[in-house]
Amino acid sequence: MTRPYFETVKSFADVPVVEDVGVETESFLEAADGLVKLFDLLGSGIFGFVQADIRGNISGVRGRYVSVPDGAQTLEALVRHEAEQSKNSGTSARPATACLVRLMRGLAFTCQALQNMQADTGAELHVCFRRSYDSVLKHHHTFVVRSVVSVAIRAVPRRSDFYARIAQGGSKEALDAALGKWLEGLDRIVKRTSGFLAEGGYGRV
Repeated sequence: MTRPYFETVKSFADVPVVEDVGVETESFLEAADGLVKLFDLLGSGIFGFVQADIRGNISGVRGRYVSVPDGAQTLEALVRHEAEQSKNSGTSARPATACLVRLMRGLAFTCQALQNMQADTGAELHVCFRRSYDSVLKHHHTFVVRSVVSVAIRAVPRRSDFYARIAQGGSKEALDAALGKWLEGLDRIVKRTSGFLAEGGYGRV
């Protein structure tokens, strides 16, 4: 029997976040990998472009982490180290930081949509994703991309079907508890990292 989704991935609630140090990069990337799988539960092809974008940005951040692990133990250290290296080399290119900014947008979109779902128990999933898209991503997209997103949002499964796919036969109570912890951890990381990026002039989520 297939295990419930939250038993198969690393929870963002378990990603170490040290107040004066930062978000541990390796654990964060592992949890982000798990989030990519969540989109598979929405159905084949739905939000495929978002999933591909998130996956590509995870790869960009991981590439930096693998190449200079000593300078990228936390997301904050990774960004600062790349900025310093860019400054010393006389170039403005900071590809891993750009990937992190875009990754945070995708995570914020997903987080807010699922928070909407938990807070408004009567709302269908497409309504929750529409609210989140309008708030987080819409202003970053062209008219053409917005049109594609509108089609994708209308194709998301019903709320009850999505819950069933995540739970895989487990109880709704256990699912809500695991989802709540996962979202709390994700929200904390997104807000912290977004604030750090904006305050440092590294990019706006």
